Amino acid sequence: MELRHLRYFIAVAEELHFARAAERLHIEQSPLSRAIKDLEYDLGTALLARTTRNTRLTWAGEVFLKEAKRVLATLEQAKISGKAAGAGFRGSLRIAISDGTASPWFARLLAGSRENEPDVRLQLFEVSLARQLLGLRTDEFDVGFAHAAVDAQGVVSVPAWTDPLVLAVPARHPLLAHKRVPLVEVLRHSLVLFHAEQVEGAHRQVERLLRTVDVEPVVVEQVASFAMMMALVSAGYGVGFASASQLGQYRIPEVIARPLAGRSAVLTTYLLRPDTAPSEELARFLERAIPTEGQDADREM
Repeated sequence: MELRHLRYFIAVAEELHFARAAERLHIEQSPLSRAIKDLEYDLGTALLARTTRNTRLTWAGEVFLKEAKRVLATLEQAKISGKAAGAGFRGSLRIAISDGTASPWFARLLAGSRENEPDVRLQLFEVSLARQLLGLRTDEFDVGFAHAAVDAQGVVSVPAWTDPLVLAVPARHPLLAHKRVPLVEVLRHSLVLFHAEQVEGAHRQVERLLRTVDVEPVVVEQVASFAMMMALVSAGYGVGFASASQLGQYRIPEVIARPLAGRSAVLTTYLLRPDTAPSEELARFLERAIPTEGQDADREM
């Protein structure tokens, strides 16, 4: 089995069409078909079920696809690490980011890490929460940040910092009559919320808040990014929820921040890492990232 067999199989598995996969790989279809047959022969099992009408993955094919991607990702990481070592770096940390958690506190954390350990290379990956969890369990990432406290085997999550959760209100909206807006009043208006899968952690935290009031929200749109939320709120589509630091960064005149009345709502960012002994580089990073009892106030943005 050669690495090209893995690349060929991944292309066919993703396209589920030999002609499209061959075009994507810039090869003829016949050597691609032979390579897949050789791979299946080596494994002693069928990876693809082919008919005159379609191609689909077998169960063995689905399992092998995940492992093939992991092998190629590991190879790519080895290349990156080798180049980094050649450039003078003595270590590296692979940091996954989900749910738009790249806040001003995160920026300060990165700046502090670069200043204190300039020979440790920081690699950043923006991924979904599900992808982050998989990567933490398969040694693709060393540490991650998300807005979800996960309960997953092999992964530890701890609160890293909190940020006030505020309303993003379109200019000239009726809710601006309130200096602090009651949640029941918010639910009388159309809402723009984070997507349940693409921004899973933030969506969960806002959903928990909304369930404290016995009113069914009117959700006009679910968005995959804070930038899209700001675009829709500024266009008057509805009211959104965001962290105070995010709103402070954007400073869009058509979007006004308003705190909620009667409650101290926050958006919590969690640090996620494998449930194993950390490397020396990761241990020092965790000391900077995870608040101690005396530092808690400084972590509230």
